[in-house]
Amino acid sequence: MRTVAKPYPDALIAQASALGARVRAARVRRGWRLEDLSARADLSIKSIAAIERGDLGTGFGAYLRVLWALGLNEPIDIVADAGLDQTGLTLELSTQGRRVRVKKAVDNDF
Repeated sequence: MRTVAKPYPDALIAQASALGARVRAARVRRGWRLEDLSARADLSIKSIAAIERGDLGTGFGAYLRVLWALGLNEPIDIVADAGLDQTGLTLELSTQGRRVRVKKAVDNDF
């Protein structure tokens, strides 16, 4: 096993690993082999295995294909939903009510 510098924060690596474990659990609950999920998602077995390991080098599209093949893609619709972005909403509301100055056009008509 080779050692590679971690380009990702530990928390992100943990999230990817947990997602991979959940994908594996969903596959196993369905009684599917890696080959079965590979065929349904139209991905290589290596890609499926990488997703199940939580490999962050695997493309986002591959993760989406696997979730779709498992029928677990609907919750993706709420990821980064602007209505659920508490920080963004707070910042937006904090700027409301502030006066905005509109620059007047210079009139060169003497």
